[in-house]
Amino acid sequence: MPSLGADMDEGTLVEWLVAPGDRVHRGEVVAVVDTAKSAIEVEVFQDGVVEELLVRPGTTVPVGAPLARLTDGAAETAEAPAESPASPPATEALPAEAALGGPVVTSPIVRHLAHEQGVELADVRGTGPQGAITRADVEARAESRSTGRAVQGTVRPASSPLARRRAAELGVDLAGVRGSGPDGAVTVADVEAATGAAPAGTGPAAGAVPVTRASAATKALAMREAIGALMARSKREIPHYYLSTTVDLSAALARLRSDNATRSVSERVLPAALLLKATAVAVRSVPEVNGFYVDGAFRPSAGVHLGVAIALRGGGLVAPAIHDADTLTLEELMAALKDLVARARAGRLRGSEMADPTITVTNLGDQGVEAVHGVIYPPQVALVGFGKVVERPWAVDGLLGVRPLLTATLAADHRVTDGHRGGLFLAAVEALLQRPEEL
Repeated sequence: MPSLGADMDEGTLVEWLVAPGDRVHRGEVVAVVDTAKSAIEVEVFQDGVVEELLVRPGTTVPVGAPLARLTDGAAETAEAPAESPASPPATEALPAEAALGGPVVTSPIVRHLAHEQGVELADVRGTGPQGAITRADVEARAESRSTGRAVQGTVRPASSPLARRRAAELGVDLAGVRGSGPDGAVTVADVEAATGAAPAGTGPAAGAVPVTRASAATKALAMREAIGALMARSKREIPHYYLSTTVDLSAALARLRSDNATRSVSERVLPAALLLKATAVAVRSVPEVNGFYVDGAFRPSAGVHLGVAIALRGGGLVAPAIHDADTLTLEELMAALKDLVARARAGRLRGSEMADPTITVTNLGDQGVEAVHGVIYPPQVALVGFGKVVERPWAVDGLLGVRPLLTATLAADHRVTDGHRGGLFLAAVEALLQRPEEL
């Protein structure tokens, strides 16, 4: 069970996306875990073959408890017969059992894409070698479903290979099962509940206690309690200091309007992306605000992984990361922000996105807030806040006029930086926003 934030002590396994015998690769999503804040997609951090699933869906276990056992697959590889040059490599073509027939040959990457798009591999006809399903096949299926065109049978609800396998064992039609997983996906528990069957799979880890999914109200309360406990700890343990500055956004907004005029509506960049990019680039000049305070020492981060505070529709807050934000173009950053917000509110965040933020940005301008004095998210050492853009009198070169102004604030850890370094960071943010061509 991975640690998905400083406020996480335990998690509930919602669903496995792999089964014993599956080969997995680093970065592949293998399970969904429910935390006090959200359902999180858990990635595997090494290549291997799933030997055994140790925890049953619906079981709550502490951070650090083993969820599954992997092998390196060396013995399997040594015993496998040599393949002809025309055969697809073993790491690129693995069987995924379908509920409506024989095995479907595809790769882990394509299987992951199908899961993300809610596409049933059993309903897709492969056009690759030996009938393998390709990325193009999955994308075509997803597109046909979104446009309402029927292809190759009835559209079925999103589900995992394990849920489809269990449905086949019990003779359950997935089309009639209401999913309780992320984005309405059908889980193994949903299939078993539809028939009253006893849960299948391996037993729970030692000491684990099965629990039921919490109601929305209980979930929201648990999230508030988790946030409150973490913020209380932050204010108690971290010596905060606060700085603020007023930024003239005339140049930045003018440049944004000019650039957006050449973009399609769906590709236009919002001011929020400008603020994120300015923050990420400014970190390069004051790296002491980017990293973690752990075991009595500051550990700087080589990458700038911006945590973005996102309000959830049911209440509560999460702050997942946009990785290497300083290296992204404005267009890429805007696309990453839209994707992150959509997945956060759909309960489809990745474990790495929750565990990796190195500095957090909160923007409450849309809520009418003029200034934000935030609380640092430990073990991070800084939080940047932006308020709304307001038009006010402002003197430039001795001339008074009305300008769009923004209040930017910094909450920082006095164990790592001081007002001088914090001031340099805010000055760098302001300078970049007044020279938007550098973004």
